[in-house]
Amino acid sequence: MIWQTSRFSIDLTRPQVMGIVNVTPDSFVDGGRHDSTPAALRHCEQLLEDGARILDIGGESTRPGSRAVPLDVELARVLPLVRDAVSLGVPISVDTCKPEVMQAVLDLGADIVNDVWALRQPGAATVVAAHPRCGVCLMHMHRDPQSMQLEPMDGDVLSRVLSFLERSAHGLLAQGVEKTRIVLDPGIGFGKTAEQNFVLLARQSALLAAGYPLLVGWSRKSSLGAVTGLDVDQRMAPSVAAAVLAVERGAAVVRVHDVRATVAALAVWSAMRRAC
Repeated sequence: MIWQTSRFSIDLTRPQVMGIVNVTPDSFVDGGRHDSTPAALRHCEQLLEDGARILDIGGESTRPGSRAVPLDVELARVLPLVRDAVSLGVPISVDTCKPEVMQAVLDLGADIVNDVWALRQPGAATVVAAHPRCGVCLMHMHRDPQSMQLEPMDGDVLSRVLSFLERSAHGLLAQGVEKTRIVLDPGIGFGKTAEQNFVLLARQSALLAAGYPLLVGWSRKSSLGAVTGLDVDQRMAPSVAAAVLAVERGAAVVRVHDVRATVAALAVWSAMRRAC
């Protein structure tokens, strides 16, 4: 199983760890820690040393209640880092919903567009479809970051998420995007209650019915705090546990802050699998 991206064909027969690089002042875990290009590049290098195989760069926080960032601000945050990061020898993903940012980072050689809006913003799908090879991650989000946790979704969360992701992927296929370029993300924490998030984890393998690899992000999410009572800066252990459980249920890529610990845990999981 391969995820085709701009410069890399990523082997998904073994789980891939995507390291999070937020060049933002307000992200819920690491806002402000890497908000200069030199600091963010050092963080990229550290994540690679820790074992990350993909880097995901974001210049706009999508935590619950966050406000949209003006285009010029997001470009100023992201472009200098992407320009340097594409020389690091690994796939570079950019977490954005703006078609202008997508085009700019792809022009610099970025490999993946990771969009929490699943390319629903006008022009976004056109940018991806016009590119000959870039990878794309389509995520399910109920409502928008400003209101998603004020009115979480209701009904059968699994069937609604699966239906949305299938429609989103089909729309890209209809525009000529090859299936191997697409992965899907159920959007843990994006407009869902803690109970719904754990339903998605428990029944995650059912999402594979859509026929695409899954990328899943549980790292430091509030649902982990809800069941453990731990503050965000204390959630490494539950985040690692959730990542391993997600991989066991079919996730091909896990998007994490705690790369070293996640890689170590997945090494244990892989050794167990080989021994079966």
